[in-house]
Amino acid sequence: MKGTAVRKRKVLTALLAVTLSGVTVVASSPAYASSHREAPLIAQDPVADNTDVYVFRDPDDTTMVNIVANFIGLEDPAGGPNFARFGDDVLYEIHIDNDHDVVADITFQFRFRTIVGNPDSFLYNTNTVDPTTYDELNVRQVYSVRRIQDGVSTVLASDVETPPVNVGARSTPDYEQYADTAVTALDDDAGLVFAGQRDDAFFADLGSVFDLLGLRPINAAHVAPLPNAGGVDGLFQKSVHTISLQLPIASVTRNGALPVVVDSKDSVIGVYASSSRQRVKVLSARGGAPRNLGQYIQVSRLGLPLVNEVLIPLGDKDRWNGTDPKDDVAEFGDSILDPEPTRLLPVLYPNVFDNTNTPPGGADNRPDLIRLLNGNLLGLTDANLLPLADLLRINLAQLPVEGNSGNRMGALAGDPGGFPNGRRLTDDVVDIELQVLAGILLDDDEFIDEGDEIPWSALGDGVNRTDQPLRESFPYQGTPVSGYDQTGFTCPGNARVC
Repeated sequence: MKGTAVRKRKVLTALLAVTLSGVTVVASSPAYASSHREAPLIAQDPVADNTDVYVFRDPDDTTMVNIVANFIGLEDPAGGPNFARFGDDVLYEIHIDNDHDVVADITFQFRFRTIVGNPDSFLYNTNTVDPTTYDELNVRQVYSVRRIQDGVSTVLASDVETPPVNVGARSTPDYEQYADTAVTALDDDAGLVFAGQRDDAFFADLGSVFDLLGLRPINAAHVAPLPNAGGVDGLFQKSVHTISLQLPIASVTRNGALPVVVDSKDSVIGVYASSSRQRVKVLSARGGAPRNLGQYIQVSRLGLPLVNEVLIPLGDKDRWNGTDPKDDVAEFGDSILDPEPTRLLPVLYPNVFDNTNTPPGGADNRPDLIRLLNGNLLGLTDANLLPLADLLRINLAQLPVEGNSGNRMGALAGDPGGFPNGRRLTDDVVDIELQVLAGILLDDDEFIDEGDEIPWSALGDGVNRTDQPLRESFPYQGTPVSGYDQTGFTCPGNARVC
């Protein structure tokens, strides 16, 4: 056993030497975008594609909780003249489970409607858009918010305007004033809502991880080696359309109170978002808008980041999007508790990972993944554990770190306010989940002999923060880059032709 441990230490030392010769930190395993284009069918339907969900206690008013659901991944800021917008034919929903039967107890529904002022013009806007009236917008979108709770449906807002997208300095100068105008109070003192374009807060090196699942900082350690390089954010200057809620915590907990006891089921809520489309679409022979008929069918859902993207096999991804969290264990438990990315570690990085330092799969071998799903990592003891499900759960008795910046490794680094206890906009979920898949939450004696070392601490993609600064107030996600300011290829000097 001593010889094995020494060999592993040499491997880790060699890996770190390779890494430090190029860039700072880290070693490998496949990393993925947080459910951007995660399943074959939804990849062809971006307006309905739920890319990320965030849940965090408000840093300024700790009696409030923020829930963020993002859609339309990898959105190009310069996407005119038909800039991205929510789907008028999509039902967007945010679901909250507070009694832990893995069925939504509170659902917020969002429906959008587009209004074209002058259909004889190609223009998105006709002049600089007034941030208080939007009078110069030729393409406007309004939405309604409905809450369904205890069988009662209540309209909380109607005909709320979404802000224009960030076109550029001529059309939408000082863009944050449009975001300020778009923050709207819900009826019944139910909180605040925002729906519109924001910078995508997610960050990951998509270009490398989808090139045979590599990580640039340790390219030289890959089975198909390349020179080491720094991580590149594949979401750089990309936007999303976000639906954000700021809700009184007492309005979403099971007992209607502000939780103060950490080890209590009543302190925890589980959240997921979804989108649905009507069953039948009838195309117009004259090229007009299609008609939609029939019941709504769920086409996308998301709770914890990366579950469908990373853990669900290709043949089941679309089926996953159509099911509910209560079915996760019965239908997808084997895939979740025997993660394919973990099995790929020795294949992709054979000089770093092998069968002695890579945890085997299955429920008996991955108690760490069970703890991630049952609330144990949120501060609940065995007497209060929750059913396993793909819900983004947060213990609302845990106070957030001041300023909502915190440690990018979240709760795994001792920060009670971060992922997997909820998810903040700053949490580096790619690095966190890579390390979890490799065994960071397992004790040595749970899958390898005591004294042996595991190289989970070297895992990461080299991208550790979003490219745009966050807002200091609700809805918190950063300012989307304008189409005019988007970085791209430019001709040198004053050349007319490149």
